[in-house]
Amino acid sequence: MGQYNTIAESNNFIVLDAYTKYNELHEPSVAYQSEASLEREFVQDLVNQGYEYRPDISTPEALLANARVHIQGLNDVEFSDKEWLRFVEEYLNRPGDTLIDKTRKIHDNHIYDFVFDDGHIKNIYIADKQNIAHNKVQVINQFEQTGTQTNRYDVTILVNGLPLVHVELKKRGVAIREAFNQVHRYSKESFNSDNSLFKYIQVFVISNGTDSRYFANTVERNKNSFDFTMNWANAKNTVIKDLKDFTETFFQKNTLLNVIFTYSVFDTNNTLLVMRPYQIAATERILWKIRSAYQAKKWSTTEGGGYVWHTTGSGKTLTSFKAARLATQLDFIDKVFFVVDRKDLDYQTMKEYQRFSPDSVNGSESTAGLKRNIEKDDNRIIVTTIQKLNNLMKSEDNLPVYQKQVVFIFDECHRSQFGEAQKQLRKKFKKYYQFGFTGTPIFPENAYGSETTASVFGRELHSYVITDAIRDEKVLKFKVDYNNVRPRFRNIETELDEQKLSAAENKQALLHPARINEISQYILHNFRIKTHRNQSDSKGFNAMFAVSSVDAAKFYYEELNRLQKDSEKPLKIATIFSFAANEEQSAIGEIPDENFEPSAMDLSAKEFLTKAIDDYNALFGTSYGIDGKEFQNYYRDLAKRVKNKEVDLVIVVGMFLTGFDAPTLNTLFVDKNLRYHGLIQAFSRTNRIYDATKTFGNIVTFRDLEKHTIDAIKLFGDDNTANVVLEKSYREYLEGFKDIASGEARRGYIEIVKELADKFPDTDKIVTEQDKKEFVRLFGEYLRVENVLQNFDEFTALKAFQTIDTDNPDAIETFKNNYFVTDDDIAKMQKLQMPSDRIIQDYKSTYNDIRDWLRREKEGKKPEKSRIDWDDVIFEIDLLKSQEINLDYILELIFENNKKKMDKSSLIDGIRRVIRSSVGNRAKESLIVDFINDVNLDAISDRTEIIKAFFEYAQTKQKKEASDLITSENLNEREAKHYLEVSLRREYASENGTDFNNILPKMSPLNPLYLTKKHKVFEKIAAFVEKFKGVGGQL
Repeated sequence: MGQYNTIAESNNFIVLDAYTKYNELHEPSVAYQSEASLEREFVQDLVNQGYEYRPDISTPEALLANARVHIQGLNDVEFSDKEWLRFVEEYLNRPGDTLIDKTRKIHDNHIYDFVFDDGHIKNIYIADKQNIAHNKVQVINQFEQTGTQTNRYDVTILVNGLPLVHVELKKRGVAIREAFNQVHRYSKESFNSDNSLFKYIQVFVISNGTDSRYFANTVERNKNSFDFTMNWANAKNTVIKDLKDFTETFFQKNTLLNVIFTYSVFDTNNTLLVMRPYQIAATERILWKIRSAYQAKKWSTTEGGGYVWHTTGSGKTLTSFKAARLATQLDFIDKVFFVVDRKDLDYQTMKEYQRFSPDSVNGSESTAGLKRNIEKDDNRIIVTTIQKLNNLMKSEDNLPVYQKQVVFIFDECHRSQFGEAQKQLRKKFKKYYQFGFTGTPIFPENAYGSETTASVFGRELHSYVITDAIRDEKVLKFKVDYNNVRPRFRNIETELDEQKLSAAENKQALLHPARINEISQYILHNFRIKTHRNQSDSKGFNAMFAVSSVDAAKFYYEELNRLQKDSEKPLKIATIFSFAANEEQSAIGEIPDENFEPSAMDLSAKEFLTKAIDDYNALFGTSYGIDGKEFQNYYRDLAKRVKNKEVDLVIVVGMFLTGFDAPTLNTLFVDKNLRYHGLIQAFSRTNRIYDATKTFGNIVTFRDLEKHTIDAIKLFGDDNTANVVLEKSYREYLEGFKDIASGEARRGYIEIVKELADKFPDTDKIVTEQDKKEFVRLFGEYLRVENVLQNFDEFTALKAFQTIDTDNPDAIETFKNNYFVTDDDIAKMQKLQMPSDRIIQDYKSTYNDIRDWLRREKEGKKPEKSRIDWDDVIFEIDLLKSQEINLDYILELIFENNKKKMDKSSLIDGIRRVIRSSVGNRAKESLIVDFINDVNLDAISDRTEIIKAFFEYAQTKQKKEASDLITSENLNEREAKHYLEVSLRREYASENGTDFNNILPKMSPLNPLYLTKKHKVFEKIAAFVEKFKGVGGQL
């Protein structure tokens, strides 16, 4: 028989290298497509791809009967009716199971030891993860289920009879966010109702025909915002949006099953994460590389490895860890080393790793635990720090593992310890495959010497650069401000020559007390605006301040605290730094690594750090110090408090500028000469997505870093990168611009404000439905542009200018000095029209009224169909909330206005206007008005007293209303009080779980009045919680 040579081998990637879109091969249809016909076509496409369509499954009973058939088939068993019932109650659909319990069954406990009636035990699988093709897929549509409301779902994909993927469709032209909101509504109303198999849903898909996205089903409140939805894509990161293309790729059976079973992670916080296409593409290509290098015997060479370039903030750690986990499943691999830098090990990541590799990750330097782990046969994945791995290789000459097939995966492969580890590794290990993940690779242009990322690891296996991430809205743009508020230091601030910058006299100039003072004043003056905290402290973000040296950190820390010592609400400021050895850097602009040994610093630095940690201990009631272990614990505690927004401003030299992840951080102040790699790393601390208020990472530099920024962005992106990565200018937001990415014209602030004033001068006249829709669209546009402008110093000055007396020359002079503006700037400001605060209040109030009105209309499901289609309107609630005034502010306003001897009815009118413009306090309107009417305000002497008086009044009211509610609805008193207290604490009422059912009067669920009663009670409780949340007290 002749010899055959393999010409090409299919790699079976689920993220395809290339994909030709449907409309490139077919003539696009011009006919109008209704939602029903879009759904029919989608179901038919799935059938053509091998899904079984079951139009007969439309009730929970039919769903369960179908699951029985499939689970029996998968396991080759036959349950008797009694056995099946027991299996369902013991395992498949246990009463009281939450969404988390069901997800855990899919991820961790998909095999159940079932004891049959005759006593024999068998493993019953609900999914076959070894042989993915073995799982059966079906499609059903228009399934009906009842919770607090009866809902009909569009399309659901069943795997082995269990609903694992749910698809919500809208007709072309409707905002895709509407489909997202609908999924959200179903989650509240019926998906998670008692005994619902829909709690098994892993992935939601939403589509309006032209845009299709998928996202994980998770209860984590900050992960289920629209920002976490994603498009499918090919390996070149070209997005696949149209439903036809999405169906052909994402819904291809093998792809979908792999996304569910292989490329998703259920973490220690019980959050389900489904990987994004670029994360899957990188993982697949690493595994393919290991296999092909093994077959070709190319281990221990750069041909047996490679690197993945995924931009900072795109979820590298999840990808690299998933690749490490899957590599352990290759039968010829003995060990997989997942190597992290010690500083990146916060408490959270440590918990994740310890699930898979106990012992191997802890703060200690000792290599004993690592050695033990390597010797254990059952432990195939070893998570370790680069420091420990280094120490082990230096101290051990012939470990058995040196001769075995091992994979190394380096997370963030550009750290200073890295060079030494490489030398040791090549010398000791005989059969290794190594892969690096980095957000900022070392290229010839930014390398010190000859070593680049490619020369160490091999070729690039996959890239997802900053422009891709911004286009996909997975990270935000940067708005970079060079802030020249100290004209006399301009020469040194714009100096780019490193030599000159490190010269002693220039160091002195940069640390000049006058300069430190001016910058500190600027930071304190603008902090609340930059971090979106002008309205209240509970909202908004926090900031980081990167400085050039320990001395600078000391001067700024002391000056900032001195300037705010008499402040009513001082910022909580912390600092962290440590000894940085003078090591050779591998890349230009690399931020020197600070180790965990502050004791190696000179005396004055140690004294200052001790004082700063003492201040921190006093602030938070902790007891950290600067010795080894204590300092590591301080590092972790500070990291946690920055993430939780308990620290307002953290001053850093090197630590936290790389690898530290805090989505609540939106501003970086910089007085440090950053370049290339260090610049992108530092800037990227601010651009994690969070919510609609956070539109970009705010960078305020006190050195002129413009050229460095452009250079860095070009190196780590492509030629057009600067246009995509950097935010537009103040003028463009005022006057309008053309968006490069989408090609659409964006209107400016001036035009929007003029149109609002022309069309809606009086909000009382917004009466017809057409007017309401037009107003909501226009005011939403205003909120979006105003949210961006808030970050510009020029806009802050413009707002302040509205409040001064322009006929008073002294007032003008003071204003010019405070805001660093010229007569020329003032002339421009006088020409700009700005709506008054009172008008904006009325607008917000009307906007909220229309939203409430629309919700009532939809719930009432008016039989006379409205001719106006609201599907393409999105209410910018996040933006309204970000400008939320808090309760204390409203109470202080009552106190101030009463002091001015305002009569009660005018006082109440003014306060109603303020309350109605606020999303969060609208429900408290009657409570606050009753307080004004019932309490003698003249007897209250100061602000703190009015706040105390209100809370006492509100708590009494709350107790009485709770008692009335329990009596009038005949609720179970003890259970009801407990349920109300829990709901008030978490600030929303939920009907999921058994807590809510326990409070209802005894009534059979089969009674036709049961659901009506349940719904009525829930509505009353939800209104009660809205009214009294935040009031405190006992019921």
